Amino acid sequence: MMENSMKTLTILLAAGLIGLQGLGNVPPRHKIKSSPWTSLFDGKSLKGWHGFNKKGEVRNWTIIDGSLVCLGASADASGGDIVTDKQYANFELSWNWKIEPGSNSGVMYHVVELPKYHTTYETGPEYQIIDDTGWPDKLEEWQKTGCDYAMHLPNNQKKLMPVGEWNTSKIIFNRGHVENWLNGKKILEFQAWTEEWNKKKAEGKWKDYPDYGMAKTGHIALQDHGHKAYFKSIRIREL
Repeated sequence: MMENSMKTLTILLAAGLIGLQGLGNVPPRHKIKSSPWTSLFDGKSLKGWHGFNKKGEVRNWTIIDGSLVCLGASADASGGDIVTDKQYANFELSWNWKIEPGSNSGVMYHVVELPKYHTTYETGPEYQIIDDTGWPDKLEEWQKTGCDYAMHLPNNQKKLMPVGEWNTSKIIFNRGHVENWLNGKKILEFQAWTEEWNKKKAEGKWKDYPDYGMAKTGHIALQDHGHKAYFKSIRIREL
């Protein structure tokens, strides 16, 4: 009996050693490399930006004390937006911003430039920026700061700095999963292109904009809605 037990133990130990040696041949689990952060604004020029669907000098944006400033020269929500020269698909985008009393602006992504589009928001989802308390007209909840404009509302983690003070915002877009952040808190998240997403689009503001939110890559845009807005520390990391 003892002899048989020793033989069995020897076989088990040998099998274990073979198994351990074999582990060296198992390929390591794939690791996703984090791309480095890239600055989209050098603090002194509009290098890397141009007017939406335009060429030539940008006149309605300027640099003031290291901030990229919208002068509010546009008469409405079209015509004055600027976009990045480069296009992005999956990314983490962060920036600091502030506005003046009664101001309205926003940040769009996956914006498509073609002659048939007159505005950035025809294609690009918007992280809304607005004076929630001082806007002269009644605001719907889907129009307030931090919203995925006209689509998704912020949660109770939203903490907005007073008008005139700096806020920090972030958008994460990763293969359809979207997060909006404000001042260090995740204020909303959703999945694009789902049945629920399509229903929201079909029943809301974007029902007459078939290309809204459909692009999987495109430009980052800053909106000129006819009001002053300040941006700085704009940076992006591709995912």
